[in-house]
Amino acid sequence: MNVEDMVLVSVDDHVVEPPEVFDDRLPAKYREAAPKFVVRDDGSAVWRYEGQELVNVALNAVAGRPPEEYGFEPTSMEELRPGCYDVDARVKDMDATGVLGSLCFPSFPGFVGKIFLPTADKDQAAAMIRAYNDWHVDAWVGAHPERFIPLGIPMVWDAEASAAEVRRLADKGCHAITFSSNPYALGLPSLYSDEWDPFWAACVDVGTVPCMHLGSSGTDVVSSPEAPVESIYSLSPINLIEAATDVLWSNMFRKFPDLRVALSEGGIGWIPYFLERVDFIYQHTQHWSGMDLQGKLPSEVFNEHVIVCFIHDAVGIENRHHMNLDNITWELDYPHADTIWPNAPEVLAPHLAGVPDDEVDKITHLNAMRHFRYDPFTRIPREDATVGALRRRDEGWDVSIRSVSHLRPMAGAGQG
Repeated sequence: MNVEDMVLVSVDDHVVEPPEVFDDRLPAKYREAAPKFVVRDDGSAVWRYEGQELVNVALNAVAGRPPEEYGFEPTSMEELRPGCYDVDARVKDMDATGVLGSLCFPSFPGFVGKIFLPTADKDQAAAMIRAYNDWHVDAWVGAHPERFIPLGIPMVWDAEASAAEVRRLADKGCHAITFSSNPYALGLPSLYSDEWDPFWAACVDVGTVPCMHLGSSGTDVVSSPEAPVESIYSLSPINLIEAATDVLWSNMFRKFPDLRVALSEGGIGWIPYFLERVDFIYQHTQHWSGMDLQGKLPSEVFNEHVIVCFIHDAVGIENRHHMNLDNITWELDYPHADTIWPNAPEVLAPHLAGVPDDEVDKITHLNAMRHFRYDPFTRIPREDATVGALRRRDEGWDVSIRSVSHLRPMAGAGQG
């Protein structure tokens, strides 16, 4: 397939929340308690909420900076491309790389609204979640509904409340919700617990996909204190391999056979061996462990229920027929350090060389559209949604690399 003819939908990007997220979206009694975006005396920005001060307002949002500055976390909005936090600029950044659609995970609240988890008044915490979700669906996605897949965050401390939020969001057209890859690590019931059944049931009832993003357990895999950053990054997919193991061996899919979950930002190259391994294990344990997959192999359960995605994974594409081709999706990971923006089509194309066009279409957009109930072609004709057509819409949009080191706060400056 010609690069310009591809249609790209990314199932994992990130939004950096602007200061007005909670404006006019909370009941009056909670407005003063809302998270506040504060610019300190040294020019750095933080979100403050109930004694917590989140100094990293834009975790790893480094798109458009030179690689040698990727290790410097943004400290202010001025260090970011406007596309990180301004939805109109985001669409132009998407056009520049030829991406039609995007699903955007949260930044400062954490993947599952972790910032609200310690709040003693759970009614207040739930109000914050609803306000955030309304901003995301109505303001961020609503500004360009043909370009975004809406994504909510749950009241992760309460399965019943989360179920109600799933249903409320589905009424607003949102069929994706974040969930922890390991809730036990957050001090919550594990994926083996029946406590989450109301949440899973609601997702099935309205066709919503729980998305378990890498890092959503709040833990990192670190081999030793001396491990360099390369070791930490090498091990990062282990979080989602652990999640794959838990969803496979739990009762989730046996209780809810129509449930689908997504493993976000975990890559796919490891999956063929993982499936071979779990089938081998099951053949040797099922006779004495009590595990009963109701006549299916573990690989069959995984391939039926688990949606996977990749950024850059030539090995995974080469071995795609050892997986369920209908569950493979693609991600851009804008604006994080792993992103291949603004050259996504050119980076992706060699991996897809020789792949039949119908399979390319599944991987690059059709699978994502089906799983997340996203149909941009009702508003944009397909011929206007290709890489080439989108890039022509905003020819001349500045995607040049720029240093922001001169914008960083001076060491020892005040932080009032």
